[in-house]
Amino acid sequence: MLSDHDVASCGSCAAAIRWTVTVAGRRLAVNADPNTLGNVAVYRDGVGTLRSRSLSADRPDVETYERRYMPHVATCTAPPRPGRSGRGTPRQRSGVRPARWQGWTR
Repeated sequence: MLSDHDVASCGSCAAAIRWTVTVAGRRLAVNADPNTLGNVAVYRDGVGTLRSRSLSADRPDVETYERRYMPHVATCTAPPRPGRSGRGTPRQRSGVRPARWQGWTR
């Protein structure tokens, strides 16, 4: 079903991954090889984009055109980053936040 041409490597652990687009339009990295224990169904749409959906209670099985994959975040061996800012500790706050500027009055 899938070729090796869309395989990339994880920036943290250098494992082979595939980038998919979820139903909500967000990017999701899945491991490059199918996994029977995975909880993500992946398929290629009409224009060649890899699409993914999570397996839920409503649709717990994969369709005939889908394959089951494991999300890479579940198996990545690199430690997760501490947050969006990349800081290990929170920033120290100092002083008082100034009030909103009210403009000049005459």
